[in-house]
Amino acid sequence: MNLIEKNTFRELANDLTRDEFTCIFGPCSAESRDQVLEAASTIAKAFPNALFRSGIWKPRTRPGAFEGIGAEGLSWLIEVKELYGLEPITEVATPAHVEAILRSNIKYVWVGARTTVNPFSVQELAEALRGSDVTVFVKNPVNPDVSLWIGAIERMQRAALKEVKAIHRGFYTHESSAFRNAPRWELVIDLKTALPELKVICDASHISGHPDLIPGVAQKAVDLDYQGLMIESHPRPKEALSDAIQQITPKELIHLMSGLIFRKAETADSEILGRLTELRDRVDGADDAILQSLIARMKLVSQIGEHKRKHNMTIFQLQRWEEVLRRTTESAQASGLSVDFVKRLWEVIHNESIRLQYDIFNRSSESSWIIQDKKSQ
Repeated sequence: MNLIEKNTFRELANDLTRDEFTCIFGPCSAESRDQVLEAASTIAKAFPNALFRSGIWKPRTRPGAFEGIGAEGLSWLIEVKELYGLEPITEVATPAHVEAILRSNIKYVWVGARTTVNPFSVQELAEALRGSDVTVFVKNPVNPDVSLWIGAIERMQRAALKEVKAIHRGFYTHESSAFRNAPRWELVIDLKTALPELKVICDASHISGHPDLIPGVAQKAVDLDYQGLMIESHPRPKEALSDAIQQITPKELIHLMSGLIFRKAETADSEILGRLTELRDRVDGADDAILQSLIARMKLVSQIGEHKRKHNMTIFQLQRWEEVLRRTTESAQASGLSVDFVKRLWEVIHNESIRLQYDIFNRSSESSWIIQDKKSQ
């Protein structure tokens, strides 16, 4: 595959295998046989290597909402494979769900975000799937907890399954955001650092929550070297019984995917590599300078802490912190740096400064107590 000559999804579609880049497309829920087959027929023509997603069992926040068609819909997914050659994939949340998909010979499932948060539920699913030739995708938990996500993946890996992959669908936070679920891209980097061989798919629909945001999220996932995309596609999104607001039509899906730009992770061009190495060496030098500056700063902070302790002054002083934050964010704005980034960075530095000073106060208090205790003896 020549990524220099071919770099859009449209150009690469026939070359990309499911293992290289996994496309998971289809409606949020299987609502009727006609709806499922209509979606699959269009998707299969444009994406013959895609997995066809459709929820059979749908966990809902409150009772009374559409909770999926149930096991009846499995026959529709099997028909999708027979008619159009697309491998079906659906969500499982209980051992009974697993038993049903194994009987139906479905080879792909995902574990939803609401299930991932419960290690007991994940372990039950892992035991039900143990030793099967099913590929399991594990969505991140609803809350931003990477350890919980890793734990769910490891439970599945220990069940000796064919393969285990991860799905990044964003995280619920109380912060205001344009997204339905905050991407928190840095947490996926943490996941990949802990499990470097793991393949990660981006659920652009659940992160976005609105069709207008899906292309940008999908492109960023590709730029961050994700190994696939999950996008919800319904023949008539406005009529969908679940997640109507975030689904797109198969035609819109084709247009979206055709515009994605793929970039290579590596290159054999010595000139390109040489320039990249030169710039990285300079970045390493800048990193060393930052580290030395942080060391020097924390030594000064220690002196400040000793001075405050000696003169019975509080560690935290709001006016001083506001002054530091104002000065640094103004400098960031003037230099073109992201003000939000600099603010977050200085909050981390300030928190470490507070911790360092607290340790100085605490050690001094303990020493005083020990001296007094010895005198009393």
